[in-house]
Amino acid sequence: MTDRYRIALIPGDGIGHEVLPPARAVLDAVARRHGIDLTYDEFDWSCQRYLEQGAMMPADGLDQIRGHDSILLGAVGWPGVPDHVSLWGLLIPIRREFRQYVNLRPIRVLDGVPSPLRSELTDPGVDFVVVRENSEGEYSEIGGRLNRGLPSEMAIQESVFTREGVTRILDYAFDLAGQRRGVLTSATKSNGIIHTMPFWDELLQERAADYPGVQWNQEHIDALAAKVVLNPSRFDVIVGSNLFGDILSDLAAAIAGSIGIAPSANLNPEREFPSMFEPVHGSAPDIYGQGVANPLGAIWSASMMLDHLGHPEAGAEVLEAVFGVLADSPVRTRDLGGTAGTEEFTREILGRIG
Repeated sequence: MTDRYRIALIPGDGIGHEVLPPARAVLDAVARRHGIDLTYDEFDWSCQRYLEQGAMMPADGLDQIRGHDSILLGAVGWPGVPDHVSLWGLLIPIRREFRQYVNLRPIRVLDGVPSPLRSELTDPGVDFVVVRENSEGEYSEIGGRLNRGLPSEMAIQESVFTREGVTRILDYAFDLAGQRRGVLTSATKSNGIIHTMPFWDELLQERAADYPGVQWNQEHIDALAAKVVLNPSRFDVIVGSNLFGDILSDLAAAIAGSIGIAPSANLNPEREFPSMFEPVHGSAPDIYGQGVANPLGAIWSASMMLDHLGHPEAGAEVLEAVFGVLADSPVRTRDLGGTAGTEEFTREILGRIG
């Protein structure tokens, strides 16, 4: 029996066009081995489209991909288009319309990829996950600008934390910690942010009562950022608000050796809508077109997609091939200190799968 899935491909901008084809090639190779039938629909939604047509995607764009099983995204952003235009014109509408309230970012220091940290700080191995609330918090649309251009000009931005939104992300993080090493760290700042963060902390304590097998603690975000650098091996699952999770996950990706290898998943855990998977490296205009982009982040994101679709064995096979290339071969892309281009690195992975 063959499992069939329809995937929406959105290359986006810059090296998004260079890393999605390797991810698709790896997906197709492992899918053949596991009896999975993948079909793809590609969409040209991007900053280039915005410059030509005035919108990142068409007015009915969300309806066009609503029926897909998953979304695989390359990268978004390009010089000449403000970042808030590209983000709010594409990524955030997808995340919010499809209730992708979990942003999941695994962090590992891989064999063969040296961390910028001293070796004694990464032994035993660094392997943790940042669970970021992905739909509300500090990234709300509530606020505005008053008295533009005048000495009295002001900007107001409201944070929104709901009981439903905080509870469901905490439950997801507690569940994940229970499946891993049983340790949860919550990022807070309740000593300085007087309303939302104490609310977050109260709900954390409420939800912890339902997870007696998970050890938990909370850390102020500034101290936590320092501890992630000074002792990353201690962490298992870190849960944070939209802003805190965003910053921590990029910091952690740098600890792992390169933001070019970092994957992410935007999940609708209830599977009422498609989830979206994307590398976090951005569109990298400075290297676009040179054939040197590292496809690992996109391929790892594709592996996470297979996990979400119910094929963890296939997802694990992808990671075994990728990590094997790094651990026991000299093939490296430029961001990892090597000379291999995108195609050479992809061929090495495909050789190990096929």
